Amino acid sequence: MEYVRKKVGFTMKKGNPWALLPIAVFLVLFIAVGIIDNRMGGMFGDSLPAIVGFLIALIVAFLQNPKGTKLTFEEKLNTMARGAGEENIMIMCLVFILAGAFSASVKAAGGADATVNFGLSILPGNVAVVGVFIIGCFISTSMGTSVGTIVALAPIAIGISEKTGISMALCIGAAVCGAMFGDNLSMISDTTIAATRTQGCAMKDKFRENFKIALPAAIVTAIIFFVSTMGTNYAPAEELTYNVVRIIPYLVVLIGALVGLNVFLLLVGGTVLSLAIGIAYGDFGLLDIFKIMGDGIMSMYDITVISILVAGVVSLVRQNGGIDWILYVIRRCIHGKKGAEIGIAALSSVVDCSTANNTVAIVIAGPIAKEIAEDYDISPKRTASLLDIFTSTFQGIIPYGAQLLYAAAATEMATQKISSVQIVPYCYYPILLGVSALLFIIFGKETAKK
Repeated sequence: MEYVRKKVGFTMKKGNPWALLPIAVFLVLFIAVGIIDNRMGGMFGDSLPAIVGFLIALIVAFLQNPKGTKLTFEEKLNTMARGAGEENIMIMCLVFILAGAFSASVKAAGGADATVNFGLSILPGNVAVVGVFIIGCFISTSMGTSVGTIVALAPIAIGISEKTGISMALCIGAAVCGAMFGDNLSMISDTTIAATRTQGCAMKDKFRENFKIALPAAIVTAIIFFVSTMGTNYAPAEELTYNVVRIIPYLVVLIGALVGLNVFLLLVGGTVLSLAIGIAYGDFGLLDIFKIMGDGIMSMYDITVISILVAGVVSLVRQNGGIDWILYVIRRCIHGKKGAEIGIAALSSVVDCSTANNTVAIVIAGPIAKEIAEDYDISPKRTASLLDIFTSTFQGIIPYGAQLLYAAAATEMATQKISSVQIVPYCYYPILLGVSALLFIIFGKETAKK
């Protein structure tokens, strides 16, 4: 590789832009097929599963042989295997599996429904839309899934709109905003797992870093929804029943992670506790627990396999000089530590808009962000926070992302059907989260990493 100049104590390699061809092939295929499918009436990107796209990218990476880095097929295979089997990747995949088992178990035990009903029961009817947002914040932080939160809250948001006359897009937007709050804060969210593992930091440290950025955005969002819906009232059509015991597994995992308990032990313990509660209340039988856990684990199949494939592709891209070229370009545009943080923010944002999946975006951008962070002495918790925040920001406002597509699909049978594009103007929280993060970068201070 060609060495060009030194900056802030490190030597920059010019790298090889052609080594990025595998990633470019994936993005072009994913976006092009999605656009064609969308024009034919399908969902954006559904006709090209990400797993297939990355498998094609891996094949392209194997076919490459840049000048100066000629490798035999066996050497390429070994390079790919070392990247795919890297310690952090394997740990991340294991956490994905455990998180899937926990989420399925607590949902089967009635935890999700109990949480929704509990939240709606304690909130006054004249702040119903604000209540949807606040409940969404709690559910998404507890469940670790934004789409799951939208699925749970969308019917309630639709009911509020139909009974009060408040804009359907605004009510659904409140559910989306609440869902995106926990998407980058939850200890069992796949984005949190990916961000912390790729950067090598503790979840509790990343949570604290995220929370001080997310809280101001959440408060302003709640105020906006309150002002927008003043004078309206909502009463549920039926009595909302809940059992606080069913919510306990969420609280155990959330509080345990915040105090620094091992995430593996927490997820295993939370799963066992959820299954015990479900059996005790007769929600399912003893033999059903295996199917419940299996379904939860299989729900993480895609992201687990994608993570392994992406790690293998990135390893070959790195070997061929692609990562060095990206770092070279970014570093030439960076001036100081704050510039590096903005570079990480821009990188993660562009990748998320391209892939329409914030977890995949973090897995792709994570290794590059880590190298930038090491060069400019940015702490792992700050880098993990920036990756998660900016991918979540754009994931919450792109109309072809799973979150807004699911939210729009929920109105299919409602009196007022809306499109994902109509929801975007009411996605206050993701927009304010990005603004808050930028202000934090520009005006905030951070102690150099230890």
